[in-house]
Amino acid sequence: MPGKRIISKRDGTVGLLIFDNPARLNAVSHGMWQETGQVLKTFIDDATVQAIVIAGAGRKAFSAGDDISGFEDGRGDAASEAIFKLASEQAMEFLANAPVPTIAKIRGYCIGGGLETAITCDMRIATDSARFAIPAARFGLGYDASGITRLVDLVGPSFAKEIFFTARQFSAQEAHDMGLVDRIVPEAMLNAEVAELTETISQNDPLTLRTVKQRVLEGRL
Repeated sequence: MPGKRIISKRDGTVGLLIFDNPARLNAVSHGMWQETGQVLKTFIDDATVQAIVIAGAGRKAFSAGDDISGFEDGRGDAASEAIFKLASEQAMEFLANAPVPTIAKIRGYCIGGGLETAITCDMRIATDSARFAIPAARFGLGYDASGITRLVDLVGPSFAKEIFFTARQFSAQEAHDMGLVDRIVPEAMLNAEVAELTETISQNDPLTLRTVKQRVLEGRL
């Protein structure tokens, strides 16, 4: 089935989750959030998975956030809104608490909920043409406290406020300078860069990696 789905793949010890809604810049629908949680749980429950990579289909976007095209039929009332919110929150919890390293592989636009997904990962590798923003203030939208906390932990309160207060798009270089992304590479090098990183991770002792990840998570509580 083309588009509006989650693609799940395995590459050796690496689990790959792809947002596949390129017609809408990989915006994530309610059904896709449900699938995301299911795929992440499958990876987490598999002791042979040593790293998880999150990416977007195509070259235009990692993810533009929630798929608002489904708001009328999927989020038309308070009950539907709560169901949508629960699905996305559960997926984020699986990602945040995954016992193995998680990597956001970012091409193009990484906006709103897409950026929240990326900052929930342990590492972010982006192309030099990637763009980042949280436009909640522009549209009068709320933002989860957990997402704000993760952003502040990552870039500090000053940059976090600038991202929210301006609601503007930041370049990959600006994102790197503020600590929002760990590494920026040319478009042609992204696949190789992430593959090399996951290969390096997979060569290390999985018990040590899981222990360190758990200690870091405990330190945030």
